[in-house]
Amino acid sequence: MIPLQDDNPSERSPIVTIGFIAICVLVFFYQASLPPQPGEMFVFQYGAIPAILFGQADLPPAMAVGIPAYATIITSMFLHGGWMHLIGNMLYLWIFGDNVEDSMGHVRFVMFYLTCGILAALSHAITDPTSTIPMVGASGAISGVLGAYLLLFPHAHVLVFFPGIGMTRVAAGIVLGMWFVMQLLSGSMSIGGPGGGVAFFAHIGGFVAGMGLIGFFKRPEVRFFSPAKTRR
Repeated sequence: MIPLQDDNPSERSPIVTIGFIAICVLVFFYQASLPPQPGEMFVFQYGAIPAILFGQADLPPAMAVGIPAYATIITSMFLHGGWMHLIGNMLYLWIFGDNVEDSMGHVRFVMFYLTCGILAALSHAITDPTSTIPMVGASGAISGVLGAYLLLFPHAHVLVFFPGIGMTRVAAGIVLGMWFVMQLLSGSMSIGGPGGGVAFFAHIGGFVAGMGLIGFFKRPEVRFFSPAKTRR
């Protein structure tokens, strides 16, 4: 199930959403330009490593950088593990981010996005606090955007591509509800195992954070469960 676009126009230009996408793309281009060993070192330096966050491990002196460990919770949001990782995350942010940004304004959206990303990273870290594997990607913060969108615009329609079936329009509540159930199932199956390299509990934590925080960040006049709109 791959979402392609929603029929839910925003009233304001999503400059923050575009800015986050631009930063992620530029950082990834920089990552991709590095030789293999420096590229791997870059990920270990700026990715969020649970064992280091909780003081159970340290980076080797040769890899140490001038930022404290807790700052990697922020920097990790702008790193990605490959082209498909980047494209998938940016697609979801592009489709759903503009309306959530519109619902709260630019400055509040920055705070909301980063807060969801922080809570998502911590949700992953506490499930395996001794892990020395870096967590990278914007998916935790974007999961918060999806959780907020679910409460704000469940009746909006999303054009979705189903491999082997084709494209159809589905209510956002169904699309995002299915997505969250998939994260729950995948997360439960990953307990005690490698999880395929995906931080499912970051997705779960970010989604729940977005649902819990949207009431504090949205503009007062924005209603929950808003009726669907159409593009002109």
